[in-house]
Amino acid sequence: MAQLSRRAFAQLIGAATAATALPIPVIARTKSVRAAHSVRLSANENPYGPSDAARRAMIDAIPIACRYPDDAIDALVADLAKLHGVSERQILLGDGSSEILKLSSMAFLSPARPLVVADPTFEALPIAAQGAGVDVRRVPLDASFAHDTVKMLPAAQGAGLVYVCNPNNPTATITPDKSLRAFIAAVPGDTIVLVDEAYHHYATSTGYTSVVDLVATHPNVVVSRTFSKIYGIAGLRIGYAVAQEATIKRLSAQQAWDTVNIMGLVAARASLTDQQHVAHHRLLNNEAKAWLRRQLDQLGYHMLPSDANFVMIDLGKDVKPLIAAMRTNGVEVGRLFPAMPRHLRVTIGTPEEMQRFVDALQKVAEAKKAA
Repeated sequence: MAQLSRRAFAQLIGAATAATALPIPVIARTKSVRAAHSVRLSANENPYGPSDAARRAMIDAIPIACRYPDDAIDALVADLAKLHGVSERQILLGDGSSEILKLSSMAFLSPARPLVVADPTFEALPIAAQGAGVDVRRVPLDASFAHDTVKMLPAAQGAGLVYVCNPNNPTATITPDKSLRAFIAAVPGDTIVLVDEAYHHYATSTGYTSVVDLVATHPNVVVSRTFSKIYGIAGLRIGYAVAQEATIKRLSAQQAWDTVNIMGLVAARASLTDQQHVAHHRLLNNEAKAWLRRQLDQLGYHMLPSDANFVMIDLGKDVKPLIAAMRTNGVEVGRLFPAMPRHLRVTIGTPEEMQRFVDALQKVAEAKKAA
């Protein structure tokens, strides 16, 4: 079996241990009971959890949990506006960035104004659109697994919204900055372009940059971000949108009252002050990805380039049976993506979790060969 060298394993374990002061309990989902001691590599979470600053902020906020979150909302909005160099009226908080996607579907789409997405990409927005009777125009990714902006442009004619997940989920690949900016410049002004930057902090490729700066000159650009990934507070559900004021008003008109909570708000504010946490967790993620790539190369599997905290692996065969077999062996991996039925999405976990994944993958592969 593929194994970490003793020295490398010890170094990664030490770094991982230093990344968090408190253990993270494994909690079974309501949809299915997770086997005891199973490894969860299915949801693109940060396995090390929030920073110490965020933990302390949550503890300190317990006495005000009886209060509505208005003041805390204002405080986080002010911090985010300063971070991005925009007005506070250009920020909208949400119940994770998923709420921003849902609000965008409600605000900008209709049966007469379709949605344009890559195939595959994150499904939340297409699912919301289809539920409202909206036509979804799917454009396959290009040969490098980037958004095919050349083919997406004609599809955008007459559309209400174009969704660009960058880095993309489930492929973990980027759409280069040059082609994305040219695409945004060419999209009709009455079509919203929503760029989902949930994995922004993990991206290290030279061809990637955020497009938040385009908000200043493009009324039709919305950028979504989340605290669910590198900041490690997915369970607290805090995300946000950056856009021009009129666009934010259209989004907020669809939103219910108080969809964010005190604990998430104070944890998010504290997280913004701890850039060392971001840099360290990006380093841990990159080290684990590099190790995994080496193991997969030895096993004869190809891993797509990754600028996120997950990877997409070409197994050369239908992955649906393997997903079930991996679960039986105590490792939960990503769901099936119909546009890429031979590829398996795997979240990057701790060194121990990645070793468990490689061991289980090899065991399952060997069992199938023997069958």
